[in-house]
Formats: sequence, structure tokens, C-alpha cells
Amino acid sequence: MDLWQAHRTDLAGLAVRGRQRRLVPRQGRDFSSNDYLGMARSPRLARAVEAAIARGVPMGSGGSRLLRGNDPEHAALEAEAARFFGTESALFLSCGYAANVALLAALPQRGDLVVHDALIHASMHEGLALTRAGKAVAAHNDVDSFADAIAAWRAGGGRGRVWLAFESLYSMDGDRAPLTDLAALAERHEAIMLIDEAHATGVFGPDGRGLAAGLDGREDTVVLRTCGKALGCEGALVCGPAVVRDFLVNRGRPFIFSTAPSPLMAAAVREALRMLVDEPERRRGLMAHVAHAEALLAPLGADATGTQIIPLILGEEARTMAVAERLQAAGFDIRGIRPPTVPQGTSRLRISLTQNITWEDIDALAVALAEALA
Repeated sequence: MDLWQAHRTDLAGLAVRGRQRRLVPRQGRDFSSNDYLGMARSPRLARAVEAAIARGVPMGSGGSRLLRGNDPEHAALEAEAARFFGTESALFLSCGYAANVALLAALPQRGDLVVHDALIHASMHEGLALTRAGKAVAAHNDVDSFADAIAAWRAGGGRGRVWLAFESLYSMDGDRAPLTDLAALAERHEAIMLIDEAHATGVFGPDGRGLAAGLDGREDTVVLRTCGKALGCEGALVCGPAVVRDFLVNRGRPFIFSTAPSPLMAAAVREALRMLVDEPERRRGLMAHVAHAEALLAPLGADATGTQIIPLILGEEARTMAVAERLQAAGFDIRGIRPPTVPQGTSRLRISLTQNITWEDIDALAVALAEALA
């Protein structure tokens, strides 16, 4: 008897459809990572970790934050992050996925309604699967659709709190949420915004504080900022009113029942926040990359998003993966993205710009892409 037959059958089905995922080593020029500012290999971050080790900061936390895992480095990071982002409090979690699950599962209550953008990240969907609140989906970046969902719920007798869940910068499309209009909608309905700033933190806003920087400090705003993308580290910060921090410490199961992040990583993130202020040339260089890449890639069909994420939607899965393989063989690390990560019929190349590449790399990519598409 094969105890794993059902799983083997499932994997075989994925393979037949060309959707079985495999881990492959990183290779080629970096056009796929989220290390947007090129900070992951920064000597300055390495020195910050070395200094933390020298002063006795442990490698591991040894337990959850509610047990013995609550290191002074965690508290120091949270205090500095709250000051940096201009919020009443911050809470450091192991990753953005866990943070989104905690936010959506714990904060909305029974009788409330969560209206979410159609293209929110999988981690938000996982949190919504655990929420006791009602759920409604809004068309992507369509404020009227958010408003219609609220109106329909109220007309049907809904009397609880409304929560708006969306990303400020979408990871697969590279487009931005209409933050000003969504904030006005939240104010009209006394709603609370849950904003995922994973791909905007470090890249946009004053000193890299993100696209939602102007909303920080508002009573109706909770922002997730990941540390494993532009900050070059690991973990995630939930920034917002102090009551949110206290509630997650008491009710956020991904926080309560997880071993705390490494105290060394907390020290690294603190240094990364300081680097955002001290090294603005990283952001300026990235935006120069964006302008240069768009000029070369838009004529080939890529979307000019004005951000470091440039999608080239090819539609058909097999063609998308074939083009990606040609580019990889030519020395460019570009991945094909297909359903269920993106909607049916929108398979694409996700071209990610970072400070790990040069203009010469972008020039070479444009030539290789034109050949791969021919």
C-alpha cells in the first residue's frame, strides 16, 4: 500500500498541466528578486550583525515572544520603527505572510465586513479564511466597487465595522492603489484600512517610508511593512495604533504561537531603516533603472508602471514559460508567473528591477527579450 499515493497523483496532475513547482538555484542576472535597493548583501548590514554578535546578541530567540523569546533587540526595533514610520506602535513578526494572517484573522470581528481588493496577496486570503467577519470582494483598484460592497452590506442589515484590505503596490501588476480615494472612503464609513506595503516600503515615500506614509498615525490605518524585500532583511512590521499591537499580542495566533524572529535580524532591520535615510542614492538609482527599462521594454509589450515591477503579460501559459526559459538560458533570471498566482489568461513575465543590475544589464535584457518573443 502506497501511503502517499494521493499526493503522488496530485503532483502528477500538476506535472501534466505544466504547473509543478520546483526549487532551482539562483543564477543569471537578477531580474526576479525583491531586493529592490540591493541591500541584502550590503556590507553595512553585515557590520551591524557583526556588532550585534560582539555585544552578545544571540542568534536565536529561544522561544515565542510571550515566553523567553522577547529580546531587547525586538523592543528596540519596534520603538525605532514606530518613530521612523510615525505611528503609535509597531510589532515585529517573523514574515509578511504570518503578519497578514494575524491581521485578517484577529482584528475584524463577528458582525463586521472585510471588503478586499480582488488582487490581494495569498497571505491576506489565508487570513480571510480564518476571520469571523463577513467578506466581499471589490474590483481591482475600483473605489466605487468598494463603496458598492459597503452599501449592499448596509442595505442588507450589516451594522458592524467595515474593514478595507488592499495593497499599496501590487506585486504582480506593479500598479498602485488609489490611496487618497480609499482613505476618503474609509473616513466616510468609519472604516479601518489594512494596507499591505510589502513592495512599496523602502522604495517610495519620504526616506522610503512607503506610499502610505501620509496615512501613518491615523486611527483608521494599519500598515504592514515587510523587511525581506527592499530592506534586504527578514520579518515584518505591523504599524498602527497601540491597541492593534496589544490585540495581536493577545489574539494574533501567528504571533503568539511562533518562535520569535532572530534578535540578530531585529538588529539588522534597525540598521536598514537608518540606511534608507542615509543612502537615498539607492532609491534614486532604482528610479533611474525604472525609466531606462520602461523606455526599452514598453515597445516590446511590457507595462510601463512607473514602479520597479514591470509585467509583460503574454496570456498563454506555455508560451510564457517558454519565453522565460529562453531568457534564463541567455543568463537572465526572469520567472514566468501563471495561474493560480495570477488570473486565468494573464500569464506573464514579472520583470523586477533592483540595484543588483546595471543599465548594461537592462540593455542586454531588451535585446534578449526581443529575440525570445520573435
